[in-house]
Amino acid sequence: MKSTKLNFAVIGCGMLARMQHIPNIANSQKMSLHTCCDLSDESLQICKERFCALNIGKDFNATINDPQIDAICVATTEKLRLPIIAAAAKAKKPVYCEKPLARTLDEMYEIQKIVHAANIPFCVGHNRRSSPAMREAHTIFRSHMENPKSCRWRFDREGLKRPNLPDNGKAAISVRINDDWYSWKAWVFDKQQAPFGPMLFEMTHFTDICNWFLNAEPIEVVAMEQGMLNHAVIVRYKTGELATLVMCANGTFGYPKELYEAFGNGGAVIVDHMLEVRTAGIEGAFAKRVYPMLGDCHPNIGTQNGLYGWLEKKQAACKDAVAANDPMKIFTAEPDKGHAHALEYFVDEINGTGPVVCGIDDAVMATRVAFAAIKSAKENRTVKLSEI
Repeated sequence: MKSTKLNFAVIGCGMLARMQHIPNIANSQKMSLHTCCDLSDESLQICKERFCALNIGKDFNATINDPQIDAICVATTEKLRLPIIAAAAKAKKPVYCEKPLARTLDEMYEIQKIVHAANIPFCVGHNRRSSPAMREAHTIFRSHMENPKSCRWRFDREGLKRPNLPDNGKAAISVRINDDWYSWKAWVFDKQQAPFGPMLFEMTHFTDICNWFLNAEPIEVVAMEQGMLNHAVIVRYKTGELATLVMCANGTFGYPKELYEAFGNGGAVIVDHMLEVRTAGIEGAFAKRVYPMLGDCHPNIGTQNGLYGWLEKKQAACKDAVAANDPMKIFTAEPDKGHAHALEYFVDEINGTGPVVCGIDDAVMATRVAFAAIKSAKENRTVKLSEI
């Protein structure tokens, strides 16, 4: 186990990297921001001046093969990830890669093959798994599914006369996504950069969470879409579980983006925007717990925190944005979606002191479900995972 900080190189230093990965690495007690690599002089200058990167450069091969680099964070667009991961695997360097893994199934399977052959620590940025709220909700739900303890007040109308149904106890999860497409970057609308739109670049976050919570093998998907903004997806699992996902990009940042509702064995676990977790019907579980927000500019407003506290803070932030004519001021008191934690946990994985965070096979499965949804919506039929 390495006792000193791991030297990370960030390859791809665009907005996401500069908002999340680069400052998270720079501020970590486990990581050092050794090198930032990008083709943009402006981005590299920001990395040097604002985040104090020790080195900057434009050649990803030189960066990867620097003997002082311990691990790679890949935050480029999808079309560049395969060659970077291949070079890192050849150099036996651990890789943290933003999702989705690739633009195409062929590229994704090639990456999976490369990672397995190199046997390197590999983490895909399905960061919701590392959100404090999501981790606690997952622990409660999986414990309840594997060792159910129904509340004594559960209404059992028929008692011993109740029929023995084969799907008794099987879990289901519902995911609702509210987004505002006015905020999307230009590459989203470029078919060369993002040929499948949000059904790929956004959907993998949520298919991964469904697979993780249900702990089951997805076998078929049916989906409908209307253009690139509205999508509805149903996933059926081999052992009987179901997941439903609704994404609407005609929504608003004035309301929470994500709602997850997991049900099974007479219990419920709800994650509301990673701001609060609510449970019901699970003996010994708390009814509600709220979680700290990040970057709160209004600590004296919405002091109850959780969903309603966030709504009050957001209303104040929207007023600030109007007064200052600066829409960026709406981003205050954001939920902890797990970006920093994912990297920290990955360092533990690299050092052999923690479990796999989100490995290549889980990421491939989440991406396969997304591609099945894409195919289903296009062909207007149910698609088997075996086709993908």
